[in-house]
Amino acid sequence: MDGTGSWDALDWTKFDEQPMSASVPHGVAELLMEAEEVLVQGIGVVLVNTDEAGTLYVTNFRLLLVSEGSRNIIGLGTIPLTVIEKFNKHKHSSAPRQSDKSPSKRLLQVFGKDMRIIVYGFRPKTKQRHAVFDALWRYTRPTLLGELYTFACGPSKFNNSNPKVRLVKEYLRLLGKSSFNVSDTMIEDGSFSVSNEWWRISSVNSNYSMCSTYPFSLIVPKFISDEEVMQASTFRARGRLPVISWCHPGCTGAVLARSSQPFVGIMMNMRNVADEKLVAALCIQVAGKESRRKLYITDARPKKNALANGAKGGGSESSSNYSQSEVVFFGIDNIHAMRDSLARLRDYLDTHGSTSSDGMLSFLRDGGWTWGKGNLSSMSASVSTLGDSGWLSHIQSVLAGSVWIAARVALESSSVLVHCSDGWDRTTQLVSLASLLLDPYYRTFKGFQALVEKDWLAFGHPFSDRMGLPTVSAISNAPVELSRQSSSGIISTSPLRIHSGSAFSTPVGSSFHAQNPNDYSPIFLQWVDCVSQLLRMYPCAFEFSSAFLVDFLDCMLSCRFGNFLCNSEKERQQSGIYDACGCMWVYLNDLRASEGLSHAHHNIFYDPTKHEGVLLPPAATLAPTIWPQFHLRWACPSEAQAGEVEAHCRTMTDKYAEMQKAKEMAEAKSKELTIRMEYLAADLQKDRRLYSSAVEKAKQAWRENSAIKRALQSLGCKVQFSGNASCASDIESLPTETRQRSLHSSLREYEGGWLTDEKMDLSVSITHMDGRVHPDSPVNKLCENLCPFRTGEGCKWPDAECAQVGSQFVGFKANFDAFDRLSIHECYFGSK
Repeated sequence: MDGTGSWDALDWTKFDEQPMSASVPHGVAELLMEAEEVLVQGIGVVLVNTDEAGTLYVTNFRLLLVSEGSRNIIGLGTIPLTVIEKFNKHKHSSAPRQSDKSPSKRLLQVFGKDMRIIVYGFRPKTKQRHAVFDALWRYTRPTLLGELYTFACGPSKFNNSNPKVRLVKEYLRLLGKSSFNVSDTMIEDGSFSVSNEWWRISSVNSNYSMCSTYPFSLIVPKFISDEEVMQASTFRARGRLPVISWCHPGCTGAVLARSSQPFVGIMMNMRNVADEKLVAALCIQVAGKESRRKLYITDARPKKNALANGAKGGGSESSSNYSQSEVVFFGIDNIHAMRDSLARLRDYLDTHGSTSSDGMLSFLRDGGWTWGKGNLSSMSASVSTLGDSGWLSHIQSVLAGSVWIAARVALESSSVLVHCSDGWDRTTQLVSLASLLLDPYYRTFKGFQALVEKDWLAFGHPFSDRMGLPTVSAISNAPVELSRQSSSGIISTSPLRIHSGSAFSTPVGSSFHAQNPNDYSPIFLQWVDCVSQLLRMYPCAFEFSSAFLVDFLDCMLSCRFGNFLCNSEKERQQSGIYDACGCMWVYLNDLRASEGLSHAHHNIFYDPTKHEGVLLPPAATLAPTIWPQFHLRWACPSEAQAGEVEAHCRTMTDKYAEMQKAKEMAEAKSKELTIRMEYLAADLQKDRRLYSSAVEKAKQAWRENSAIKRALQSLGCKVQFSGNASCASDIESLPTETRQRSLHSSLREYEGGWLTDEKMDLSVSITHMDGRVHPDSPVNKLCENLCPFRTGEGCKWPDAECAQVGSQFVGFKANFDAFDRLSIHECYFGSK
């Protein structure tokens, strides 16, 4: 726990008169995000949780703590401004790890919506804590929506497409009309009204005049007119009439519908004909059956709460007014109970974690309990403390209600209408979670986005109110501090520990981040926690991993993107969110695309063939546990990841992928070498055939040349061979052996075979050197027969005309094929 940059190791004298500055030191600018600006900085700030020292920067986006030594960002001490729920400052004279001689600390305690409690320590007389506190007071409480960092950053490269187009595309998928193309022009013209056998897309709320918190388009029963739809909206709180959220893609006709509470009054005797007709239309006749399907009207509230709302004009339906219906109460608590429960869970984690905000190790803390005349440590009491927080019980209630709804639709083909008071908190949790169980499409990346955008964003979950952010409407500037006592009384507190659910006993100053603290509640966080529980139960059913859910929540809480700003689709359209801010979905898609299937957001166990249909976990499996990747990542960072099966499998998968890639490369190289060897073998075979052919031709040429040689030698002529191969030989009236050697010298021999050039033109000139010709010799007779100048008197050599034209008796191009056809008799050459 003791870091090299701890409190005692700092030289505080150099910070005593250190002025506050918003300048960015060298090396810090590279740690800032796009359009992020430093507003205030504090030097020598100590993170009490881990006893690390560094420089604290307040920017227009976050609190940024940079380590003194490594100049790296300290994750626990860095938190976006919109994630801060509340913060306080107070004095503390000594900490558990500090000596009595240590100077008193000026502490700033920050409570995060992401389950962490951070304590920063400042040296007195530096005025640094005061400057940081004032900056937090100003920038964590923006009065205008445009003061958020996402507007300063702009869309950047994460441009948002029209979410209305995506909503209508999802409607078309549910109606089995996915082949229809949807464009911005269709949305503007209102020409997106499509229907199937039972349901239709209505544009009755296109200008949000009927219901300001509903989307511009709605799915309603096909035979209910828009006039009847508008009449039914007057009978429901905030005009949130019953509409279809999900319909069975098959032919069963079962639907999930949602609404707000009806105005039945304290006597529960108020009725509305249009509302009853609309609800009855949700129960179309079952195919092949004479009776109509059953309708379940599920009220998410405890029954006593629903009856109490009757005093305000609200309440719940009477099954006698709605045919074939049954009213069921789920008993899920309201937003205030959820807020307090999460605060107690955060206290529990901070108390018993390894990075406690008071710097004390959990196993050194005394719980103050007695058992069998002995003391129990807080580690033994922590299990009871976790139960007292109530968080896991609330998770179980939401899960059980969602499974019950999914079972009615899947097993009975019944329709279910879900509502609470306003129909945008518990209703949204139940409907979206039941849809996730019923439809495997919603368990993919693309489907999960469509589910969140439809049931949470389009149907008006008040994200700004639940996260404590400004809205388009007027905002109260008066700070309100809820004074609540923590119910986890068994947790003993050190002098430094203050519970997040209660105010400090003697705070110097405090601030609650939310614009209206009474509306702040972690409803959406609770729903994502439920999704993580299902992912734990069915690890092969989801395309995304737990790491994706954590990053998804971080993006939502940080408000780095504009997707979850404002309270409704209408407000986001009025404030120009879609054009002015970046899109979180594009950012997450780019993250996954950068690494492909190896990215941590991909669930390596995903196998869609194993869970192609409905997920209906038995009741015995609905025992939720702490979500370690989210709940423990700050309080117990090493335990949050240690032993995680997914992480180990991912590492093994990466190694296997590398080995598989190396194997494929080796196989490809081996195949390439095999092909090259085949080519070389073919070339070698071809060369052998050419060699054999050349040898045969050379032998034939040698035989022909030998015959010509003998013929010409017997004539006693001079023979001149000439051609493009520069091969020449003179054969005169020489002895036979000499002429034989001369002919041999004009040929080339290569490895026992004679080389010939098929393209060589060989010219042979024959000149008679001896004028004495025997009149009776065969040559003389041949000469007379062949001579073109012969006369009847016979040959007149050497006075013949042939001698006068150049003394050349015969000149010709050698044609060896012609020589083959000549019949040369041995008598021409005389005896050998």
